[in-house]
Amino acid sequence: MDTLSYKTISANKETANKEWVVVDATDQILGRLSSKVAKLLRGKYKPNFTPHVDCGDNVIIINADKVKLTGNKMTDRIYYSYTGYPGGQREQTPASILAKPNGAERLLLRTVKGMLPKNRLGAQLLKNLHVYEGAEHKHEAQSPKVIDINQYK
Repeated sequence: MDTLSYKTISANKETANKEWVVVDATDQILGRLSSKVAKLLRGKYKPNFTPHVDCGDNVIIINADKVKLTGNKMTDRIYYSYTGYPGGQREQTPASILAKPNGAERLLLRTVKGMLPKNRLGAQLLKNLHVYEGAEHKHEAQSPKVIDINQYK
């Protein structure tokens, strides 16, 4: 019996087939959108998923300023950060983040980052995410395909 046909195939950087995809965030709920985008970045929807390799897609999110939050989360949810100095704990709400320049980009990057691994691979995967507040993006040369994020679980 040929035992080579029973070996588990592990993807690496050369064999990973990375694509460019565009996701429209219009009227999408922030947390659900972020979790699906995190899975796309990881490559979890692909049959050759390997946990320790960047085999996910490059994701472009457009219309990030039209994302929604349900309930009172826009004002009641609090994101904490710490400067490293005594008394340096800062808190922000999604409404205060969106009020600043590039706020929608920062909010989406923050939520997706929280759903990725907390190691060097997670930092590398986050570089494959490109967020834009409007409908225009600068990645036309990669000829990305437009996907419907609602088709994914």
